[in-house]
Amino acid sequence: MDLNQPAGENYANPKTCFFHVLFKAAALAFYILSALFFDSFVIIFVVTVVLAALDFWVVKNVSGRILVGLRWWNEINDQGESVWKFECLDQESLARMNKKDSWLFWWTIYLNAVAWIFLGIFSIIRFEPDYVLVVGVCLSLSIANIVGFTRCRKDAKKQIQQFATQTIASRFSSTLQSAFSVV
Repeated sequence: MDLNQPAGENYANPKTCFFHVLFKAAALAFYILSALFFDSFVIIFVVTVVLAALDFWVVKNVSGRILVGLRWWNEINDQGESVWKFECLDQESLARMNKKDSWLFWWTIYLNAVAWIFLGIFSIIRFEPDYVLVVGVCLSLSIANIVGFTRCRKDAKKQIQQFATQTIASRFSSTLQSAFSVV
């Protein structure tokens, strides 16, 4: 993080950023610290998975839209096939997105998955298959958001490139028409 940034460059959506990080931290913290307070695996499983599910929902439906301007969902078509749907803001709106918000969004979703991977490895080393199940559920929710938003970002870049190509082609065409109409 650059400490020499101008004072005006703060998070544009601090409440969204807070909740984006809160549920990730809550799920990880509860999972790590729960063994100190609870003997029941069921309580640890349920609370951790609920917190991870809340994180999944907040990222997918709130912070993804606000912090990076992206939205994704999956539908089943008439043939029974899974179809990914992507939505993004227009090019002008994407260009105005706050860089710190975007940075926080992307780094936290990747670091969250990395943390769950390490916790899974730790559970395997300790021969705790029940806890591998908890980690597996939380990791799969985290990876679903990573895959969804990464594919959405690639789709948005492709749309922006197509728009730019069409704009350049239409300007070139109108310039040629103008040149020939003068002659």
